[in-house]
Order: sequence, then structure tokens, then C-alpha cells
Amino acid sequence: MEGSFEITLQIAVAVLAGISAQVVAEYFQVPSIVFLLLFGILLGADCFSVLHPHELGVGLEVLVALSVAIILFEGGLNLELRDLGKVSGSLRNLVTVGTLITLVGGGMAAHWLAEFPWSIAFLYASLVVVTGPTVIGPLLKQVRVDRQVAALLEGEGVLIDPVGAILAVVVLNTILSTSAAPLEIMSGLVLRLGVGAIVGGVGGWLLGLLLKKANNLSEELKNLVVLAAVWGLFVFSQSLRSESGLMATVIAGIMLKASAIPEERLLKRFKGQLTVLCVSVLFILLAADLSIDSVFALGWGSVLAVFVLMVVVRPISIAVCTWNSTLNWRQKIFLAWVAPKGIVSASVASLFAILLTEKGINGGDAIKALVFLTILMTVFFQGLTARWVAGWLQITSSDAKGAVIIGCNALGRFVGRLFQQLGESVVMIDTDPEACKKAEAERLPVFQSSALDTEVLAEAGIESMGTFLALTNNGEVNLVLAQRAVEEFEPPRVLAAFPSNSSLESNGKTKVNQALIPQLQIKTWNNYIDDGQIKLGWTVLKEPDFSFKLAHLRALIRAGEVLPLLVRHRGSLQVAVAAEDWQIGDEIYYLIHDPRPKLLKRLSGGNQSSRLLLEKLPEVEEIPLAAPISQESSEVIEEAI
Repeated sequence: MEGSFEITLQIAVAVLAGISAQVVAEYFQVPSIVFLLLFGILLGADCFSVLHPHELGVGLEVLVALSVAIILFEGGLNLELRDLGKVSGSLRNLVTVGTLITLVGGGMAAHWLAEFPWSIAFLYASLVVVTGPTVIGPLLKQVRVDRQVAALLEGEGVLIDPVGAILAVVVLNTILSTSAAPLEIMSGLVLRLGVGAIVGGVGGWLLGLLLKKANNLSEELKNLVVLAAVWGLFVFSQSLRSESGLMATVIAGIMLKASAIPEERLLKRFKGQLTVLCVSVLFILLAADLSIDSVFALGWGSVLAVFVLMVVVRPISIAVCTWNSTLNWRQKIFLAWVAPKGIVSASVASLFAILLTEKGINGGDAIKALVFLTILMTVFFQGLTARWVAGWLQITSSDAKGAVIIGCNALGRFVGRLFQQLGESVVMIDTDPEACKKAEAERLPVFQSSALDTEVLAEAGIESMGTFLALTNNGEVNLVLAQRAVEEFEPPRVLAAFPSNSSLESNGKTKVNQALIPQLQIKTWNNYIDDGQIKLGWTVLKEPDFSFKLAHLRALIRAGEVLPLLVRHRGSLQVAVAAEDWQIGDEIYYLIHDPRPKLLKRLSGGNQSSRLLLEKLPEVEEIPLAAPISQESSEVIEEAI
């Protein structure tokens, strides 16, 4: 009874510490593995001696195996196949050629710098070819990079994990059986990958078919069916060929994703929660089992070997694997810098240390220590600096430019032409053939289709655009379209012209910003533009008299005389939002209602190819009010004065 309580206590403490580390990491907005490693080491035998994972015995191996299966399945389930298609060549190269480069380069560094024997050096290199989805996923949630880079990192993290684990097993078997021929080694690698792919592919397809037809099962039970199926496929594949189960779980997740089951979103949430729990417990236990003395015993040569792996081997791998890709140099530098190691490296290294010790081969503890040193260095240096590096390289999603505009009415076309004139790309989407013809006549790229079609949005380039703007004449439709865009693509900026009393907005269930101004009268401004009763103004809000200028501009907006369109804030061009918070130095582009008819008739068909006439009005207070100022606006201006 006492022994079982000790094991129960170990698991309970690991769960408590792991979830606490996740909460602290979420609060400080850093990768969770940082605090998981810190908490695990502090609770281990070398510090407070609270956790003793070795007391779990073979149960630790079982826990590692089943948890890694869930983690990799969840990674495959979250892969966006549409995004992977755009980086498929680079991803294929990273999983194949990149693995070989890391294996050779890491082995040479470990031998020459860390002074490991060649066999142990290559075993270490096989363990660190992987980049874990358990680290990459949370990192990309906190550091929003553009879709191509994110897709490539996520795909590499998920697909290379089983390849790396199987490669490590092949290298270990080669060390244990020195008589193994090269052909036997390669056949073992290919056979394990093939068995896993077949079991995972067939099992994932059957699972998707079952979930589609099992309408009598509750959503909660379906989630548990998937969990049982994942572990079943993992064990079945392992029974056919050792270490093939990891590949089976990844492929099963990808196949289930491709099946497009109706409950996919709920399933992702459930598996995501399980993954967080598994990662938390595993990292705490494995870090607690690490001997700090063994890490310090490695010496500076090992630190230098890891450093070479980070700043020499990884950049060479990225340069070779992305040679003919469409990635620019900024994206390649970020990919070369970010390659943190995760749970698969740690768990397999821990198991290998035990196996090598049992076989009487020296180096097991040293390999485990060097792998954990690699995890520590890559996570702390790369994980903690990723946000700064992405910002410096200007590849964060918030830096994305251009816009997808839904609605080819007069106002939508005007905003599109203004984007073009200011040097950014724009794509228009509408179902109205006549409106699309007008947009084409004004040399705007147009898709005549519904914005609810995700394939059309993808073809329009929404993944690389910085702004999604729904500007049709129907406010409720705009909100639905924008909400769909958020769910499917998560663009950096999503805006829609919708009424303030919308049910979704009032319930707080939308991440969509209200575009331009509250209660925008789109049809009224369409008429103004069609009749040429507008001017295009530009001004910079700056000292002195910033408060007065801002108050006067707000009064003009409330009076219906001015409609803000775009704002350039710190060099970034953005669509104006209703809840504006303009600051000193912001450039405002806006329409001014001019009741004189046909003032700029060429904007609406007279001469569509001409550039927009921009009237620079640096002094906002010089814009006259054609209508009486409301009492509220007068009070605001008086307070500013």
C-alpha cells in the first residue's frame, strides 16, 4: 500500500507542477517548456528531491510511449494540408535531406568537439534531428509569423519526429549489433516507416468513416473512441514492427484531418487538452530524472558542439533544403534560427540511456545529459528570442501587408484602389457580376464568387494578406463572412462593416473589429462616390494642438462629413476601425463629403484608370463642417481647447 501511495504521489506532484508551469508560462508569454524544465529540475534529486521518477520503474516507459503517441497524433490532426501544399518541396527536403545533414553534422560536432566516440556521437545526432511539435506549437501561438514559415515549422516538427525516433532506433541497433550490414540498416528504417504509414493510413481512414456514420454516439464518447483508436493503432503497429507506432499515430492524425469529420473542432480541443497534460507530466518527470552533475561533467566542448549544431548545421540544412523555394531571405533566417528540441528527443534519450547501461556500453548517461543540454540551449536561446528575431526580420503576421476586400460596391472599390495607390496589393471578391465588371474596369483583381468558399479565399491569397475586410451592403452578412475568415485562416486583422446591435457582437463571440465608423451608412457613401460628391483627404496628427485636431476630426465624423478609410500607424497601413485610438504621428486617409455634384466623377467610371486625387489637408481644423455640430461634439472641442 505504501509503495502504491508513493507512485500516486509522484504522479500527482508531476501533474501539479506541470500545470503550474503551463500557467506561469502563459502569464509571462514564454514557451512553456522553459518553466517545465526549470520546475522539473528543481523538484528532482539534485535540488529539492521531491520527485524520483525511477520509482515508477517500467511504468515510466509505458507513460512515455502512450503520451508521445497522443502528442504526435494531435500534431498530425492539426496540420493544415492546404498550407503544407505550398511548402511541400521544402518540407520534403527537411524531412529527408535535412535529417541527413543534421545527422552527419551533429555527429561530427559531437565527436570532434564533445570528444564522443563515433558510434555514440552519431547516436546523439540521431536523437537531435527532430524539432518537437510540443515546443514549436506553443512557440508559434505566441510568435505569430507568416503562414508559410509557420506551416513549414509545424510540418517539420510533426513529420520529422517519427522519422528521427525510428532513425535513432536503427542507429542504436547498429551499435548493439556491430555485424549489421548497411543494406540491413536501411531496410530496417524503410520497413518501420512503411509499416507505420500503412497502419496509420488505413486506421485513420476507417476511424474517419466510423465517426461520420456513428450518428448515435455522443460527442464526448466520440472523443474517447478516437483516444482508444490512437492507442490501439500505436500498439498494433508496434507489435508488427518495433518503433513503427509513432509514424502510425502521425499518419492517422493526418488521415482523420483529411476526412473532414463534423466534430473536428471539438476533437481538436479535447486532444489539445490531453497533449498539454501529457507534455506537462513528461517534461517534469524526465527533467526531474536528469542529473545536473552529468550535464556539468560534459565540459565546454559539449556546449560548443551544441552551439555548432544551432548556428552552423541548422543554417546549412535550411539553405540546402529551401534552395529553390519561394521563401525570402528573412524567412530562411528565421527558419535557420528556430529549431528547438522537444519531448521525443528527451524521452528517447532517457530510454536509450537505460538500454545502453543494461548492455554494458558506456556513454548512456552522457548522451542523455548532452541531449538535455541541447534542449536547454535551443529552448532558452531560440525559444526566448524567437519573438524578437521575428520582429527584427519583419515576418510576423502583423507585418503582413495587402488586403482581401469582400464587396465590389463603390466604397469597396475605392478602398481597394487606395490600397493599390499606397503600394499594397489588394484582391476583391463579390458575387455580383456587374459589380465585378466595374472592379475589373478599375484594374482591381477580382474573384466572382462567394467569400464563404474557403478555396476561393485561399486562392485569393488570404494566408499572405494582412487584412480581411467585409464591406458588402449587408452588415449581418459582413459579420458572418469575417467570423468565418477568423475561424478558417486567422488573418492578422479582420474587419467588417456591421451594425453595433449585432447579436454576435453583443454576446462578445466575435474577434472581428468594426470597420471605419459605428453605424456606417454604406449605401449613402456609395451614392456619394457614384455621384462624385467626395474628396480624398490626408492628414498627419501631430503636435501642437493634437487634442484639438483629434476632437475636431471626431466631430466631422459624427456629423457625417468625413469617413476615415486607412490609417498608417508606425509605418503599417491599416483599415480604420470604429473604436479608433489614434496617436501622434498617425497618417489618416479619409473621404470628405462634398455636396457639389460630379466633383470627381472620374472615380466612378468617367476615367477609371486615373489615380485618385489626394488632397493633402495637414490642418484638420481647416475642414469646414457643412452640418451643425452636435452638442456633444461641441463640448468635446471646447474641452480640447
